[in-house]
Amino acid sequence: MKIKCVIIDDEPLAMKVMQNYFSNFPDFEIVATFTNSIMGLDYINNNAVDVIFLDINMPMMTGFELVKLIENKNKIKIIITTAFREFAAESYDLDVLDYLVKPIPLPRFIKCINKIMTEINFKSNIKVENFRVEPHLFLKVDKKMVKIFIDDILFIEGMKEYIKVVTTDKTYITHRSLTSLSEELPEDQFARIHKSYTIALNKIKFIEGNRIQIMNFTLPIGRNYSKDVKSRILE
Repeated sequence: MKIKCVIIDDEPLAMKVMQNYFSNFPDFEIVATFTNSIMGLDYINNNAVDVIFLDINMPMMTGFELVKLIENKNKIKIIITTAFREFAAESYDLDVLDYLVKPIPLPRFIKCINKIMTEINFKSNIKVENFRVEPHLFLKVDKKMVKIFIDDILFIEGMKEYIKVVTTDKTYITHRSLTSLSEELPEDQFARIHKSYTIALNKIKFIEGNRIQIMNFTLPIGRNYSKDVKSRILE
């Protein structure tokens, strides 16, 4: 079942950018777009919607005013999209899931998509035979958005402007920073062990001196990370 999204924005270019971004995510479906906030509200209150991407400065009714009039707000994830940073605090008072500042970079949009997936998967109690929802993220690899399951990741290696994500069956290289990707991973499952490496804690085979063995890979523990890493692993 796809995640149903509605975009409400009076800027055609901004809407086009998001539509292009969404073409990389087959789990999401844009079911409607509106440049008029009142028409958008009417659709939301009368149709099944999972996520709303909502601009703040809209004619006739602002995005914040629209949010307050949504009837089933507790079931809908709201993402604010705006050119203004100063409304962030006010938006979170309305329990929005994320706040995207225009122009929205693709890496930031991907982070938002991952947040939506995590939130929906966490709150979903769907039980279907031979089906399970697994936490995952998307990486841009060779001009494609590739789904990578969190539990498959062994470690990530930083390589200047790129990172190498090594999984149980494949290696991916993408234009990201090690820090930005590490921040998207569950803190209780991953640890930074070196300026160039973040590892999956449950994939460790053994520690020998300042080296960690993960499957057939031997990785160094950085001097500045050694005490914290060993305490986390051996606690």
